[in-house]
Amino acid sequence: MTSPLTSPAPRPPEVRWTPRLWGTLLVLCAAMFLDALDVSMVGVALPSIGADLGLSTSTLQWIVSGYILGYGGLLLLGGRAADLLGRRQVFLVALGVFALASVLGGLVDSGPLLIASRFIKGLSAAFTAPAGLSIITTTFPEGPLRNRALSIYTTCAATGFSMGLVLSGLLTEASWRLTMLLPAPIALIALVAGLKLLPRSAREQGHDGYDVPGAVLGTASMLLLVFTVVQAPEAGWTSARTLLSFLAVAVLLSVFVLVERRSPSPLIRLGVLRSGSQVRAQLGAMTFFGSYVGFQFLATLYMQTLLDWSALHTALAFLPAGALVALSSTKVGSVVDRFGTPRLLTAGFALMVVGYALFLRVDLDPVYAAVILPSMLLIGAACALVFPSLNIQATNGVEDREQGMVSGLLNTSVQVGGAIFLAVVTAVVTAGAPADPTPQAVLDSYRPGLTVVTAIAALGLLISLTGLRTRRPGPTAPVARSASDVVVDSTVREVEAERVPVHD
Repeated sequence: MTSPLTSPAPRPPEVRWTPRLWGTLLVLCAAMFLDALDVSMVGVALPSIGADLGLSTSTLQWIVSGYILGYGGLLLLGGRAADLLGRRQVFLVALGVFALASVLGGLVDSGPLLIASRFIKGLSAAFTAPAGLSIITTTFPEGPLRNRALSIYTTCAATGFSMGLVLSGLLTEASWRLTMLLPAPIALIALVAGLKLLPRSAREQGHDGYDVPGAVLGTASMLLLVFTVVQAPEAGWTSARTLLSFLAVAVLLSVFVLVERRSPSPLIRLGVLRSGSQVRAQLGAMTFFGSYVGFQFLATLYMQTLLDWSALHTALAFLPAGALVALSSTKVGSVVDRFGTPRLLTAGFALMVVGYALFLRVDLDPVYAAVILPSMLLIGAACALVFPSLNIQATNGVEDREQGMVSGLLNTSVQVGGAIFLAVVTAVVTAGAPADPTPQAVLDSYRPGLTVVTAIAALGLLISLTGLRTRRPGPTAPVARSASDVVVDSTVREVEAERVPVHD
């Protein structure tokens, strides 16, 4: 694999965005929107769910963790399945399962069934996320057109998350079941539109069979890793159970690597990780999402527990960050074209570090506009720059037949980073929990966690800085080209004829 985008590229011929092309992108954006919407809505509804179904705090945790387990554990398999079985087919089937699981979650009357529905939704998202991203990267030619599409696509995650916080505050007032049922009609509408608009994709031809051992080992290792990290704060990081689980993960991953090196059709071609830009994208995804999840967790506790804000009030406090991301969606692609992903990642992580550091100033009687709002705006600007850039850097320079694999790998990095770093932040806060839980003492116990969040973002900044090494001018440092760029001229003609190109 050649190196991903590391410097501004010459502009290819202008391409007209046809209604069909917009429709394709909107269908894919709907799935991304639903993933983020679902996660944020459930978090706010948990107290009502526990009261209605009589669930303990530990059981409630699994309503969130069940989704993460299914999502993070099966992303590698979902990405490769999209390449081998056809991206359109995998995306539509998984979207239909997501809709059915949403209906099930809204109708169940027991905790175990609700957790099962959440696991199924996470499983389906593990297939829609890499399939949707790889459809974009194989439909839109590498360069400004793809960059714009990816910036809009990734923005839908932040928009969905922000809207989910607000909608859940409103819907939960009527019934928590509405928060479970709301994604179903949206998914069904996207499914019907996708049957008409998504480009048809064939199964990969000429591959050397299916990597069944790799799929089993990869899925098992990711499931066990996410399960271990989620359970570690409760079981204890140094408990025999946790240490043995981590040892088992290490053994499974070691065997997985051996199998992938020998497999003629691996679940992950390990050669993709020889690219420094690819490695920086994967590590950047882990630190980006891990720091944000940790921040959102602590900021929500601070606002609702210490400031006694309602769920809706808390959601509105986060809203400026999401609104900033949504408003900038159509502009980020052109900024990437001009400056390249390394510069945007560095700038974004720098903004994120400053935003988290400023939040350390909070007290028990904050002035929102002076203390909290600056952090939200800086974090929103950071998300607008970092998330699209990570997706562009990870998928540029990758052949079409491996787009699903790389997309699954990137989404796995996001989910595993979120699970690991959230568990670390939670452990730090729990270790400093005061014996006398006065409001000030509780706030003081949050500050080490916020410091860890800032440190995680600073780690992401250091990683991104390694991509700013000066390159010698001339033909020795070309911008990577994927298979779609080889046929860019024919793609332009097809798009102008209002027909979505197919590169499968």
